[in-house]
Amino acid sequence: MNEAAPGNADSAGDPAGSPSRRSVLRTTAGMAGVAGMTGALGGLGSGTAAAAGSAAASAAPPRRGRTMAGVPFERRGTVRMGIIGLGNRGAGMIGLFLAVPGVRVVAVCDPVRAKAEAAAAEVARAGQPSPAVYANGEDDYANLCARGDIDFVYVATPWDVHFEMARTALLNGKHVGVECPVAMRLDELWELVDLSERTRRHCMQLENCCYGRNEMRVLRMAHAGKFGELLHAAGAYHHDLRELLFSPTYYEGPWRRLWHTRLRGDLYPNHGFGPVANYLDVNRGDRVVSISSFGTPALGLAEYREAHVPPGDPSRKETYIGSDRTISMVRTAKGRVIRLEHDVSTPHPYSRINSLGGTRGVFEDYPARIYLEPDHRDDQWGDFSAYAAEFDHWLWKEHADPPGGHGGMDYLMVYRLAQCMRLGLVPDFDVYDAATWTAPVPLSHLSVKAKGAPVPIPDFTRGEWRQARSGVDSVRPE
Repeated sequence: MNEAAPGNADSAGDPAGSPSRRSVLRTTAGMAGVAGMTGALGGLGSGTAAAAGSAAASAAPPRRGRTMAGVPFERRGTVRMGIIGLGNRGAGMIGLFLAVPGVRVVAVCDPVRAKAEAAAAEVARAGQPSPAVYANGEDDYANLCARGDIDFVYVATPWDVHFEMARTALLNGKHVGVECPVAMRLDELWELVDLSERTRRHCMQLENCCYGRNEMRVLRMAHAGKFGELLHAAGAYHHDLRELLFSPTYYEGPWRRLWHTRLRGDLYPNHGFGPVANYLDVNRGDRVVSISSFGTPALGLAEYREAHVPPGDPSRKETYIGSDRTISMVRTAKGRVIRLEHDVSTPHPYSRINSLGGTRGVFEDYPARIYLEPDHRDDQWGDFSAYAAEFDHWLWKEHADPPGGHGGMDYLMVYRLAQCMRLGLVPDFDVYDAATWTAPVPLSHLSVKAKGAPVPIPDFTRGEWRQARSGVDSVRPE
């Protein structure tokens, strides 16, 4: 994400402007699962709640398959894609898939038939065979996943159904990439880890911000030792979404706003967490062990609604509990600290913070600035662009002006995914990263309810984090 679009998971939902009965039931069941997962916390004191949550969060089920860390894709000449969800995000990504050499869009799915047919027409205009269209209700995605001529399923739907769709793709023998967050419950994250290992298929959080030019440059500088020993990092999602959250047309119904009536913590940690986790080699030499989260009162959405939404609107019946700003402190096994923030309910310029500090200096973004010894002195920020020639990632050197939104990071993400699949390479990130980057969604909620008490973050790698391995800081293929 950069200055423009508001989110990475836009709608393929219901055209009537409100969630379907099935969607509501699914979400209600999901929230019951959150409560069950973290213990019966409602009547407990904060200390007892934290203890109950700690037990739930730290429990790791036994491994039933083999690790997916370091497992390459099968080599193939053409990557055959199935796309589920053609709202703002999914429709916006179609052109990028079509622009990448060796990618063919085989099938598209959305319960809003007009959107699915428009996507199919775009594929045909690009000179590819017309893709199959799946638009017969909310469950038709399962028929797409069952096809024998699809290698990778891309999911860009409301958060409520990310897990269900990823699970279906894996069980049908497909690699799958999901817009963030990959799931909303801790038990769902563990199930995706287990399914990826058992089916031998990758389940990926398609985190475009990991491919931002600044992020990739900082990553290479960190690995080159420019920051010295790494100590701390920070990432965020600060984006004033109030107008869009109440828009009757931007999202298909109020699904995204309704999450502010259900969870108190960080609803969207991935854009900030993914890049800084890469800097610190999380799951590749270090791991995150706990999260302590604090939330402000939830006032912003109700205040905006009062000023801009007419009386009688269905949103007037909603009660928002999601903190206007959530601040989380994440601790790693090596003693480093990561600060995560989330705020979409108050006025604020767009920012992902994107900061990294070590014994030799610090980088801070929005705007980009750097201070490293011995390059900089006298408390004056240095010019980050001065490091471009030496430390820009090879993807940015080969694609200096990539097409697409968000400054080109979307295209580079798709390009790199297709490259790994066509050449039979190990993907830049895997199901363990997907689970780790999403875990703050349920766990920050628990910690906020427990007045900031630390909650353990599971080791989704089951000990393999101790092994150094490659990630987004990849070597250019021969």
